[in-house]
Amino acid sequence: MIVAIHQPNYAPWLGFFAKIARAGIFVFLDDVQFTKNGYTNRVQVSNNGQPHWLTLPVSVHLGDNIDAVRPAQADWPERHCAALQNFYRSAPAFKAEWPEIRKIYESLPGGNLADINIHLVIELARILGLPVQFARSSELDTAGSRGDERLVRIVNVLAPGGTYLSGEGGRNYQTDGTFADKGIRLDYLNFKQPEYAQRGTEFLRGLSVLDAIFELGRIEATRLITPHLTS
Repeated sequence: MIVAIHQPNYAPWLGFFAKIARAGIFVFLDDVQFTKNGYTNRVQVSNNGQPHWLTLPVSVHLGDNIDAVRPAQADWPERHCAALQNFYRSAPAFKAEWPEIRKIYESLPGGNLADINIHLVIELARILGLPVQFARSSELDTAGSRGDERLVRIVNVLAPGGTYLSGEGGRNYQTDGTFADKGIRLDYLNFKQPEYAQRGTEFLRGLSVLDAIFELGRIEATRLITPHLTS
């Protein structure tokens, strides 16, 4: 069994969903500290071929975990929907895909940032046809551990003797031995940003998966994710 673990980001990029597609169980690391100017409450989209930050305004105190952070404005989903409509109304697949994306935004829970992002990611994974089991770190008995130790404990709780799937950035601080000592294999997702038709003059990398869905449609967006699942 392959287990992937990541903070619940807001409407994340294709690589996030490539990790979901590769995993048997995907764990949202929802009880770790919120990082200002990170990707848990913002993502880039395209505004007339220019990168634009779509930011979920939050009320946060120093040291708050993601599952303790709450939206600062109640009407943010409506404003994000208005922005997405304005930016993508002329995209080739917008007319076909927008009704369901709008419904997802209308169904977002009113709780904390983790609840919101997890709901959004799970629904986007559903329309992309990615059948995966999801879990939340806050619901697992791994309290008191940190860093690699916690990752190991999460994998052992869900899939003893399984494989931990890390992003490429993990190569900078993770070692096979740390995981092998606990009977866990360490693997890396080698996902390269695929280029696809956008309506700007220069390809914009790292945009929200919503960009690919509106430009290409869900089927082609999924094909961008699944052919690049080599490690």
